[in-house]
Parts: sequence; C-alpha cells; structure tokens
Amino acid sequence: MPTKKPAKKDKMVKLWRCEICGDPYIGNNPPDNCPFCGAHKKYIKVVKKANVDFNVTLNKKDKANAEHALQVEISNAAFYFCAADKTDDGEGKLLFKALGKVETEHAAIWKKILKLSSIPQGNETCHGRNRENLEESHARETRAIGFYKQAASESENTRVKEIFKALVEVETDHLKLSEERLK
Repeated sequence: MPTKKPAKKDKMVKLWRCEICGDPYIGNNPPDNCPFCGAHKKYIKVVKKANVDFNVTLNKKDKANAEHALQVEISNAAFYFCAADKTDDGEGKLLFKALGKVETEHAAIWKKILKLSSIPQGNETCHGRNRENLEESHARETRAIGFYKQAASESENTRVKEIFKALVEVETDHLKLSEERLK
C-alpha cells in the first residue's frame, strides 16, 4: 500500500493572528487584510510569532485620543449599519454592512486598550440614497484619517502609535472604496 506524501509545509493550514485586533484566522496563508479589522497583511503573523498586547499604560493624551477614537468608531459603525439597512442600492447595502463590521471591530480594539467592560451603542442617522451615504462615508473616513494621523504623531506609546498607524491604512482603504463609487 503506497503512503501519501506529506503536504508541503507552505500548503498546511495554519493559525494566524492579527497583531492589531488580536483575532485569529485559519488558512494556508495570511489574508491580504485581516478579515475582522482590515489591518494590512504585514500585521498578520503565525500565532506563535504574533505580538499582541492590549495591556498598555496610557498617558493623559493617549487616553484622551483612545477615548475619542472609540467614539469615532462607535459613530461610524452605527452610521454604516443604518446605511446598510436604508440605502437604495444592493451593492451599497453590502458595502455598508462590511464597513459597519470593521468599524465595530475597531471600537473593540479601543475597548481593550481602555480596559472597558462593554462598548456603548451608537445611534446615527443615514440617508435613503446610496450616493448621499457614500458622500457621508467619504467625509467620515477623511475625518478619521486626519485624527488618527495626528494621534499617531502625538503618541509616546509604541503600541498605541502602531494601532493608530494601522487604522490610518485601513480607513484609507475605506476612503478609496467610497471614492471609486462616487465617480
């Protein structure tokens, strides 16, 4: 009876972990973006090599910026879920649902950093027309990017700075999604 050759090491299913949100992913290779928070591939490591730490000491400025970031993400998630429900475009519904999930994950990152027991619910209004929701999305992502860049430059904590920089990249991806659809 012939024996099977073992699979090549790079074809084996592995357990990966996102260094930004801390969530695990199972697959042969790391995804291009974290399926949970959207962080770029460079932050996704084999679980044994991933450096994930949410137990950080925040100075006054970092705490204020983390609290503001939490509010930004709660607000954006609520807006996106509203838009997913009310927009008049099928693809728009899917886009806004996906963005709402990612923004909720971003809020969870700040919840961990701030050592909170829960995330407050957001309540945002949205539009019935997809174009108006895309324009609002564009404005929200632009504001978030500007704030996160500033917060990253102000932070003295390496881990907090890393999270802000990673979220600038993710929010920039979101901005591009709205820009492509507004053309």
